[in-house]
Amino acid sequence: MKELIIILLGAMLIDNVILSRFMGICPFLGVSGNTKSAQGISLSVATAIVLTIVITYPIRKFLSIHNLEYMQTIMFILIIAAVVQLLEMIIKRYNKTLYDMLGVYLALITTNCAVLGTVIRCTMENHDFVQSIVYGIGVSGGFALSIFIMSGIRGRINENEVPVPFRGTPIVLITAGLMAIAFSGFAGIGG
Repeated sequence: MKELIIILLGAMLIDNVILSRFMGICPFLGVSGNTKSAQGISLSVATAIVLTIVITYPIRKFLSIHNLEYMQTIMFILIIAAVVQLLEMIIKRYNKTLYDMLGVYLALITTNCAVLGTVIRCTMENHDFVQSIVYGIGVSGGFALSIFIMSGIRGRINENEVPVPFRGTPIVLITAGLMAIAFSGFAGIGG
């Protein structure tokens, strides 16, 4: 149990997919403008990560047994694309407002390296099924935490007077950099 908690918190804080690994930056910067869209993209990415891990685990083992590891990345990409397409159809059917709010970022989950990186990381670290799921939940939690913090900060930024040269993207990038520095402090915990 202790090992699973370490995997969960490590993936969430120490090895944060956005602020430490710099994966998933596109939705982080593009959708964190308001809390509602941040919540939608976080749930979508979390679902994509967990479903992808569940589906790829037996395939990963099958390819390993038959010495076909070179096919893993291709299989992972195909599975991610199928999962995201399914998610997109479900969201479009049951929550058109969220679908419109997320726009192109929903389709971009297919190419979101946070999803692929999580599956590859589980493979590299040879996680078993439960460890893989816990790692995926930790990555998803870290992704959501980062986006929610950024959406809250961006709400505050929009309420204040920002010097003209820093308005828009520059202040968001500075904020993201400061968040990454703050999260690097968690690395001392894992030592």
